[in-house]
Amino acid sequence: MEVINRTEAPDYKRIEEVKVPAIATQTLDNGQPVYWINAGQQPVIRLEIIFEAGAWYEPIAGVSSLTMKMLAEGTRSHTSAQISEYFDRYGAFLELHSGTNRASLMVYGLTKHLPAILPMIQEMLTDSVIPEKELNHQKNIAIQNLRVNLEKNNFVAGRLIREKVFGKRHPYGQHQYPETLETIQRDSVETFYQQQIRQRPFRVVAAGHVTETEIALLNQYFGQQSVEPVLSVNGTDKNVVSDFTPALIEKADSLQSSIRLGRLLFTREHPDYFPVLVLNEVLGGYFGSRLMKNIREEKGFTYGIWSNLSMFPKEGSLLIGTDVKRENTQQTLDEIWKEIRQLRDEPVPESELETVRNYMAGSYVGSLNTPFEIADRYKMVLFDGLPADYISTYINRIQAVTAGQVQEMANRYLPDGSLVEVVVGGK
Repeated sequence: MEVINRTEAPDYKRIEEVKVPAIATQTLDNGQPVYWINAGQQPVIRLEIIFEAGAWYEPIAGVSSLTMKMLAEGTRSHTSAQISEYFDRYGAFLELHSGTNRASLMVYGLTKHLPAILPMIQEMLTDSVIPEKELNHQKNIAIQNLRVNLEKNNFVAGRLIREKVFGKRHPYGQHQYPETLETIQRDSVETFYQQQIRQRPFRVVAAGHVTETEIALLNQYFGQQSVEPVLSVNGTDKNVVSDFTPALIEKADSLQSSIRLGRLLFTREHPDYFPVLVLNEVLGGYFGSRLMKNIREEKGFTYGIWSNLSMFPKEGSLLIGTDVKRENTQQTLDEIWKEIRQLRDEPVPESELETVRNYMAGSYVGSLNTPFEIADRYKMVLFDGLPADYISTYINRIQAVTAGQVQEMANRYLPDGSLVEVVVGGK
């Protein structure tokens, strides 16, 4: 019997490539595309219907989110309670989401119940009545949640750094406020619904146990309705106006400060994306990053510090964030810049870079375990205009990044003064 020496780490195998099921594409009778992945062992399906109806298109911050919530609040034939009970009857779970550019209706359920679920989804999308009582209820919930969050340093800091990076009027930097939510009337929600959702262009993504039978059902319910072009894409100012003036919001009773640093970058199509992605990982992208080792492990200033790339369809940014005792705020900022300057001045040792690249490869493969996760990756490729081989070549492109490229990216994108600083709490 072989005795395992548990004092030695087991050998690892470097991940060279990633293989995922192919995504199929079909066009409904009315010209709207359906993307579907038939994978997984369980008889379940996730169906998502996606509209160009996110913050990018809304005239007032919060209209898109309220409009999507109102889809489940009443149609001409069903009340909100009846809609909720209907999905419960079939063990289905409904999610209504509004993001930066897109809004979606997503439902999870057993594939065998899809024929019963689809008529209700169609009714919600085409026959919502936006009842006044339910709208006021949703507004009150949103306002109360917002007021609670505005008392949290990290929430305020997160909003302020995006406002600084993109501009107060840009869709990625504009935020909801209780007073602006109060001003949203039913007419505004009804108009947004008519202009961006009802009989407007959409895309369908289905994942799980999906066959030609389910696609035929989708065509039966969604491929026969008329689809008209979006009436308006008016909204907030689309020009990025970054503000590099440091922001300090003092809170005398706050024991902690929330720190955010950030800058405008680019989208995933940019040739520097993968080298900057590796640079970010080395700096603060995982638990063994330089910021974590310095500010958490050595200094003990925080439980966690992170940096990430926030990539949206139209713009991208790099953000660094942490929460520390207010008396350690300035020293934490100094240490962050110390780590950035070291990345500019010295190449990352090959052993450290190899660890980072392997971690990134493993994390990527680990994020492709289920049909739903695979569908999410394909959505990014399909909707953000990325190359068709983006998923299959992702690991190779990570592994190809060199220490010289990481140092070059640090000097190009992280010179002194390149990051806007936000502190909420105090110094």
